Order: sequence, then C-alpha cells, then structure tokens
Amino acid sequence: MPSPGCPGTAKRKEVSGIVETRTPSAEIVQEVKEAGGYAYRLCYQCGKCDAVCPWNRVRSFSIRKTIREAAFGLTEIESDDLWRCTTCGRCPEKCPRGVDQIELGVALRRLASNYDVFAASANAIRTVKGSLAAEGNPLSEDRAKRGGWADGLPVKPFAEGMEILFFGCCYLSYDPRLKKVARASADILNKAGVDFGTLGTRESCCGESIRKTGAEKLFKDLARENIKAFIDRGVKKIVVSSPHCYEAFKNEYAEFMVNFEVLHMSQYVLGLIKEGRLKITGGYRKKVTYHDPCYLGRHNGVYDDPREVLRSIPDLTLSEMADSRRNSLCCGGGGGRVWMETRKGERFSDLRLKQALDIKAEVLVTACPYCITMFEDSRANLEGENRLEIRDITEVVQEVI
Repeated sequence: MPSPGCPGTAKRKEVSGIVETRTPSAEIVQEVKEAGGYAYRLCYQCGKCDAVCPWNRVRSFSIRKTIREAAFGLTEIESDDLWRCTTCGRCPEKCPRGVDQIELGVALRRLASNYDVFAASANAIRTVKGSLAAEGNPLSEDRAKRGGWADGLPVKPFAEGMEILFFGCCYLSYDPRLKKVARASADILNKAGVDFGTLGTRESCCGESIRKTGAEKLFKDLARENIKAFIDRGVKKIVVSSPHCYEAFKNEYAEFMVNFEVLHMSQYVLGLIKEGRLKITGGYRKKVTYHDPCYLGRHNGVYDDPREVLRSIPDLTLSEMADSRRNSLCCGGGGGRVWMETRKGERFSDLRLKQALDIKAEVLVTACPYCITMFEDSRANLEGENRLEIRDITEVVQEVI
C-alpha cells in the first residue's frame, strides 16, 4: 500500500456514495517536473496519440488523459494505467506539438518507483529490480551461469584487439528458447571467420527496460558496470542481438560520455554477406513475414537491413503484414511490460500472429528476444493447428549457411 505521504493517494472524496472530483496536487506537478516529465506543457489535447496507441486495439486507454492529469496534478500513481505504455514510439512520432509521451510516462513511473508504489500488474518489477541489483539480470538467474549458453561452442572470452564483442543479452543467456538464438549467432560468426569474444560473467543487463519502469539509479549502476567492463577490455565494436541493448549502448550510454560502435546482429550479418565472408549455400522454401521490433525500427530506423538479409536467401518468399515498418504493431513487451501481467484478450502479440496468419505466412521472423518471448506465448494459445513458426533472423540464416 502507498505510504500516507505518497502523492497520488487519497485524492478522491466520497459523499453519500458518489465519487467527486479529485483534488489537484501541486506536489505531483512539481515532482513530475523534477522527474523529467515536463513534456505535458506542450500538449493541446488533440488526441492523435490515442488514435495510434496499440492499447486501443484491445481495450480503452488514453495516454492523452494521462498527460492531462499530470498537468493538473491529478495523477494516481497507484493506477494500472501508469504501467500500460510499452514505449513503442507510435505516439511521439504522430504528435504535432512534439510532446514526448514516453518521457512523461517514465517520469511518472520514476515518481511511483521512488515511493515503491506499483499497480498489481506491475508487482513483478520489485523482484526484477532485486535480481538486477544482485545478479545483473532480470530473471533471478545466477551470474556465474551467464556464459553457459556457449557450452561446447568455440566461443572465447573477449580480449583487446578482437574484431567484435558479441553481447547476447540476458534473455539469450538464460532463457531456454532464446539460448538457441545465441548459439545460432555464434555459429554464424564462427563460419564467417569473425574474431569475436564475450564478457561472460562480466556482462550485466544493459538496463534499458528497467529504466523505462522508473528505476533510474539502477539503470545507471548497470550502465557503469558495463561501461567499465568494455573499457577495461578495450572494446571498440559491439554486436548485439537485442534492440534494447542496441538502444542502450548506442543512444543512452552516450550520456556517460562514451562512444562505442554498436551494430545489431541483422546489420552485421548483412555486412558479412556483402563482403563475401558469409556464404549462403542453401535455400529456404517457406513463406516468411518479418516483424519490425519497436526499438530496432521506430526508435532507431533499422528497417531495410533485416529484409535485405532475408531477400538474399534463395527460395525464401518475403511478404509484409498489414502493419509494417514505421507502422509496425508492437509485440507488447517494451517499457518493462515483458515482466508485467497482461490479461488474455489484451495481448498485442495475439493480434500480430493473426496478421501473420492472414497473409498465410509459415514463419514469423523477427530480431528481438522480447518479441520472440511474446510471440511464443501467443503461439502456444493459438486455436487449431499450431503451424506458425517463430524464428529469430539468425536462426533462419544458420539453416542456409
């Protein structure tokens, strides 16, 4: 329960069973400003954000209302709505006034996090934060087992002078399904003759998603751990599998006055193919559709590279879904939602699988561990024959080299 001094509580009064207007809180307005959420001052309530928000495909939700409440100090920080935003990036790019709705939402979560107030659907964030602080990953796994995904593979610890650092991320390190993606990536790099290494137990979560839940200090602690590990080992070039790591290392770590060359695996693989270092020797006789992850596509503009990789594979038929590229439908896992509870019937990933099936795709390919996690959960609940395959782009490439 929120503490008595927590802003956002007890702002309604009830008279004869009728709930009346909430009392504005100047404290909330000031705290939202201090937390970095002053973007609301530009909003003129046009509603274009609500029109593109994926939540309104599955239920009623208004980010416009959240902005208005923040402007007048009416935010209820224990509200479930505070934790709905997936930070997909659809609303900021449509706003005619340049309001950064993500910045405001994270500021409100930062306020809630400071008071240790979480809606029931977001309670798992407490456990995630504890695991990140203790073990450097959100999955309550032992840090000593971080490099276990590479057992039996010719994968070396990174040493100064190596061509790249391969940074697999937490999910590829521990999740049984996603370890296959890590191993496929390592196989591709080895077959292309890339001199690469990993950090093993010195690798910590990039911190991007926990930052979006409002845990700013924890993000900075994780970032400093990784930056120290990179600098101590002379890392210059980092290849990542997760768009969330890509966002963190390329854009957010710049706040610490460091600059590493960062490539997503799909970009790096395309370069290897074009340079002739990676040879495609087989075909892939399946109808494929590609899902643009929010943090690779909308947030960082990487749309063509993954498609070029897929088009370079003989016999592969590539088709687009109803929502693609800049209009790609979010999987629902960003902004920390991958750790939160989402009710059945409200999962964006269910809609995305339907879009793939509507064009009769046999394989839904993506390039993000969160997307794969969300899609695999939805696939398990598909009615009828569970025929749609969910693959990372590296798993497809591995089959044809």
